[in-house]
Amino acid sequence: MATTQKATPKKQGFQGVKNAIIILIFAFIVAALFYELVLGNVNNFTDETREVPKQGNMLGTIYKGGFVVPIIFGLLFSVIALSVERLMGISACAGKGNVTKFVENIKAAIKADDFAKAQQLCDKQGGSIGNVVGASLKAYKEMDAATGMKKKEKIARIQQAHEEATQLEMPTMTMNLPIIATIVTLGTLTALFGTVLGMIRSFAALASDGGADSSALSTGISEALVNTASGIATSWVAVVAYNYFTNRIDKLTYAIDEIGYTIAQTYEVKHADEA
Repeated sequence: MATTQKATPKKQGFQGVKNAIIILIFAFIVAALFYELVLGNVNNFTDETREVPKQGNMLGTIYKGGFVVPIIFGLLFSVIALSVERLMGISACAGKGNVTKFVENIKAAIKADDFAKAQQLCDKQGGSIGNVVGASLKAYKEMDAATGMKKKEKIARIQQAHEEATQLEMPTMTMNLPIIATIVTLGTLTALFGTVLGMIRSFAALASDGGADSSALSTGISEALVNTASGIATSWVAVVAYNYFTNRIDKLTYAIDEIGYTIAQTYEVKHADEA
């Protein structure tokens, strides 16, 4: 009885940054520098004490949001950096050519019983989709030459090889997406934290000496609103990035599954006379 070996697709192209902590640390360092050197530039304020932003100067106003601002910007820069990393990673998983055209060509080659051409297409396409389909084709050939097995068992082996290959590739496709999903929530919570701090400062100004310190009051309100806006913007970018990449992964896995189904069905039709 023949057995299929566990699929071990060859890795090709950019595989992603596995140690995302490096990206996060770099992003927060850039955020701290951006906060101090760009937002905190003395040219954005009326004097060198950086207490009062110039009229209509948004950079100085954002700077007055306090220490929560660089944290939020660190999250924002992390999302941007991870988005670039995922764009490169998922593009490598999709291979060199158009995925839709690749699926059509592979299905045509399989239905024509031209598995040599199908393998050539996989080698040319590369990426996760080429690896998975190549593993399925290998399993097909092994089952085609196998003896002493029922047809249903052979089809099950082909499907198993396809599923194993897919599971091996999934971590590469979904790498670092959980971090982006986490930042969606962290952006909002950090904004809420900064908002609360700003409101505390505002109410403290109202309570001081029984009257309101207008400067402290406006600073507190500014801090609250800046942190709210920055956090919402960060979460917005993170949500868009996460949904975009999960949608691309879904389309890629659908294409892989479609080809896998075609391979299994082709084997069943070709060996219709077998038990």
